[in-house]
Amino acid sequence: MKYNVAILHYSAPPVIGGVEEVIKQQAFLFRRNLISVKIVAGKGEQFDKLIPVETNPLLASDSEEIAKSVESALKGNMEYLFKLKENIKNYLINSVKDFDFLVVHNILNMKYNLPAAMAIHEIANEKITKVISWCHDSLYFYDNYNPIFDKEPFNILKKYNENITYVAISKSRQKLFASLFNISENKIHVIKNGVDPVKFFMLDTNTVKIIKQEDLYNCDLLLVQPSRLHPRKNIELTIKVIKALIEKGVNAKALITGAFDPHEKSTIEYYDKLCNLIKDLKVENNAILLAKYILPSGEAIQSNKIKIKDIYHLADILFLPSTQEGFGIPLLEAGMLKIPVVCSNIPPFKEIAGEYVTFFDLNEDINSIADKIIKVSKTYKTSLFFRKVLKEYSLDNIFKEKINPLLTSLL
Repeated sequence: MKYNVAILHYSAPPVIGGVEEVIKQQAFLFRRNLISVKIVAGKGEQFDKLIPVETNPLLASDSEEIAKSVESALKGNMEYLFKLKENIKNYLINSVKDFDFLVVHNILNMKYNLPAAMAIHEIANEKITKVISWCHDSLYFYDNYNPIFDKEPFNILKKYNENITYVAISKSRQKLFASLFNISENKIHVIKNGVDPVKFFMLDTNTVKIIKQEDLYNCDLLLVQPSRLHPRKNIELTIKVIKALIEKGVNAKALITGAFDPHEKSTIEYYDKLCNLIKDLKVENNAILLAKYILPSGEAIQSNKIKIKDIYHLADILFLPSTQEGFGIPLLEAGMLKIPVVCSNIPPFKEIAGEYVTFFDLNEDINSIADKIIKVSKTYKTSLFFRKVLKEYSLDNIFKEKINPLLTSLL
């Protein structure tokens, strides 16, 4: 199902801030999932041609008019405050009336624009659009807040509205907001902030397509073998090791770049041999040859067009089972990117890497090699945390598992 989503905050990029970065990430995430999105803010500029940014100074956190209205209200004169509330309300109704959702970041919980908070509550009550309050913080979580915010109309910043859907960014925030609103915790959804590996690593579009097709964020362990298709690269061993890892309960995958050797016509035969082995061992979803890679749409992705650095960024372990090599450049590349290495103990590899990698003998039992890989994967806590981040905090997973189900449930 496709939606129209308006995201509202005091400010948008290029203004620098934690919430500003979150709304930028959300906007890209919605667009990537074919959801129409725009940002409405007090200040900011358009940062992507497909994501409009609409600004109105009355929505800003530092508006002089807003500050004057609150100052008057503190002295008992509410007229200017209510006037600005109506102005903001009318503007927002016109701006979001054709949108399915208005996702409001922090405005309903912080003191920086009271008229905007009041206007949004009224829009929710009048069901102009479905309002989602994305709760990052609250002024009431800090002991030094002004007691005036416990009184009308200022205490609207801690009032629960049954016509608004609430989202907290962590379980700890969920507890705090539930206590503040005097409601049960299950009335507040938890959708954690995340990271976008696509933007963070500046991944190529071909890589992104492969990630999505092969569900690479959700595997337990990703081995990478950046090798041409040649028998001495011993790719058969990689496939057999993947089978052994699966049998040990590890949802492991291997990405084998597998570019065809331009000097060896026999590599076609070797490719066919590898495909047959993958089929025989029933690891089609786990041993991934990027040579002749074709998406379900029929689009072909040439392995020589795939950026090897992208593959390294996704890797948990560099696996090199070569029987012969003159050198071993991937070892150096892995060292530069701090990727753990498990490789055969051939002389060039031992000369390059010495005590800094995990070796296995080419005659070693497959299960023994798999056990070494498991041990390495559990030894490096940073690698374990990397995999946890991909699974639990990658924005694409968060969208699929949390955001999209929430939006669907509200329509």
